[in-house]
Amino acid sequence: MLAHSHPGGVSIDMSLAATANDTPSAAPSAAQNTTERAARLAALRARMADADLAVVAIASPERIYYLTGLDHLGYFAFTLLLVPLDGDPVIVTRAMERPTITAQLPHCRHVTFADGTDPAMAVSEVLGTLVPDGGTLGVESGALFFPPAILARIRAATPWLGLRDTDALLNEAMAVKSAEEIALTRHAAGVSDAAMAAGIAVARPGAGEHDVAAAVHHAMYAAGGQQPGFAPLIRPLSLLDQEHVSWQPRPLEVGTGLFLELSGCVARYHAPLSRTIYIGSLPDGAAEAHAAALAGLDAARDALHPGVTTGQVYARWQHAVAGSDSPAWPWRHHCGYLVGIGFPPSWVGGGEVLGIRDGGDTPIVAGMTFHLMSWVAGHVVSDTALVAPHGAELLTSTSRDLTVVS
Repeated sequence: MLAHSHPGGVSIDMSLAATANDTPSAAPSAAQNTTERAARLAALRARMADADLAVVAIASPERIYYLTGLDHLGYFAFTLLLVPLDGDPVIVTRAMERPTITAQLPHCRHVTFADGTDPAMAVSEVLGTLVPDGGTLGVESGALFFPPAILARIRAATPWLGLRDTDALLNEAMAVKSAEEIALTRHAAGVSDAAMAAGIAVARPGAGEHDVAAAVHHAMYAAGGQQPGFAPLIRPLSLLDQEHVSWQPRPLEVGTGLFLELSGCVARYHAPLSRTIYIGSLPDGAAEAHAAALAGLDAARDALHPGVTTGQVYARWQHAVAGSDSPAWPWRHHCGYLVGIGFPPSWVGGGEVLGIRDGGDTPIVAGMTFHLMSWVAGHVVSDTALVAPHGAELLTSTSRDLTVVS
């Protein structure tokens, strides 16, 4: 079908994004393995059939990437993947993304909307083509990049469709990594370790937090990493409880601690870790805090294996921390969370964070990857852990020893 423009700047083109006359500007990445992608779509459609869904609408860049391989930053403008029960997926984007979609998603049909026009019009017209006779539309309504106002206008323009929330439709599949995904996560772990080593190497009395950040970023990209889903978090221990604050041009002072949390990113897969180091000398209580945090990490790793629940892992971590030779540590809301594909501003895979929390009932399955985090007052240590058939493997390996730099 040829492209044609509609009033309001909508371009409806239900042909595939790449044709015989198109020359993609870049080869597909390893994450765009066509066999694996086809299997993911088939699995999604099986779940759709079971749920009696005619089409699903997906807005999270992580989930769009998982199904199609689309890797760009254009999702700040409205982007929606429509997957019908039968036929090719349709991607709806801003018109200027046409070259990117042509290069990366030749297997998708592409519909665009012009700047200043309503993307809801484009989506509703596509839905009229995909499911003209009605049915149920599954919607990722909780997605960060699916504005409620646009969803409301889509709903108003498609009264012949039922609507159902399907935020959780892909959660289970994305939580368990394939062999290819695990290989990419291992590569990301190597990038994480390189970046952490570089940051620790330049940390010394008189250096600035920004010097550490510069070294981390240089090493991250020199090792082959991409822009991660979340900026490295580098701050003094005096600000440890300000959990998403990062570096400033402040000098590192003797007798203080420095917290570093970061993740390498390879083909959008992440492997976070964190370390706490001390500048010049150990502050009071640092050795005890380090011992408690390390005991907690060891206990959580030992507990993390198929067949247990997230709540059981948390209980083992909490017991180890509370039982260390140290003062009572403040209660912590989790000791880790699921990680995987990530786009700014997140490395947790899109959607709700699956945390290892008190009372959690999510079963642990081989192939999951967690940012396993042992956080106590005065010291934090964390690593990316892969759940293997008979236990957990820590993929990041930077030294966990008590570290003083001078």
